[in-house]
Amino acid sequence: MHAAENTVIQAVASRDPERSKALNPITVHESYEALINDPLVDAVYISLPNHLHCEWTVKALKAGKHVLCEKPFAMNVAEVELMIQTAKDCDRLLVEAVWSRWHPRMIRAIELVKSGAIGQLTSIDATFTFPASIEGNYRLSKEMGGGALFDIGVYPLHAIAALVGDSAKVEIEKIDINAGATGIDLTTKWQMRINDSITANGLASFETPENQSLVIRGEKDSITFVGEQAFTSWHSLSALKIGDVVEEFEGVDPYMLMIENFGKKTQGAESWVLPLETSLWVQRSVRAMLEVL
Repeated sequence: MHAAENTVIQAVASRDPERSKALNPITVHESYEALINDPLVDAVYISLPNHLHCEWTVKALKAGKHVLCEKPFAMNVAEVELMIQTAKDCDRLLVEAVWSRWHPRMIRAIELVKSGAIGQLTSIDATFTFPASIEGNYRLSKEMGGGALFDIGVYPLHAIAALVGDSAKVEIEKIDINAGATGIDLTTKWQMRINDSITANGLASFETPENQSLVIRGEKDSITFVGEQAFTSWHSLSALKIGDVVEEFEGVDPYMLMIENFGKKTQGAESWVLPLETSLWVQRSVRAMLEVL
């Protein structure tokens, strides 16, 4: 945020003032209420545990602030719908912070699919796994929105949503979950049928070796995200393999690109931000998975 050209970190609030100071804001507030009511704050970035996203998004919107809220957007479809309606009622910008969507490589892959360069889309295989050390972390709490699907499964789901569109029809054909002692999913594996013609396989896991992969197949050709950072490539070179052709991308900070585009949008300038319809599609897909269990 400090590096973004149109952003000032005016204020921070957290449970620990020292953590707030470490982010080098102009002001440290002692409460979230004080932050969202600060007249010098135009927009709020919410990075609280998942179960608090809806509550503080709604409060911030009603306080007149634009909101950039961390993924997963909320705990369920009803919460997402409430957040979206509140943003409309308050005429404020609301965006889910899925920063991988601003990476030029991801944008290029989506453009290729939408243009028909690989023909009719037939399948998507998306994986995000790593052996997580989450003892004492909210990610172990089901009540706080923990689990692999919510924490990292949203990255594959957002990639799928970007490729098939917000109005795509989804059928969950298969889902397998390995639950941990606290009831959260340590691993979730799923197979979706989209628009009766596209197979989308996804895997999110806290207990398997680190791997991020995205492979997109069409009737004519395929697109492969080269390497093991399909969703979190940051300040490093990256590449796409389109059939037998490799396209390379300079290292960028997609998080900063997200911040800059969000900032431009709040100021009425031309920019792209993640549509709320996409966030709703992802949450509905999560609900469809859970209903199958």
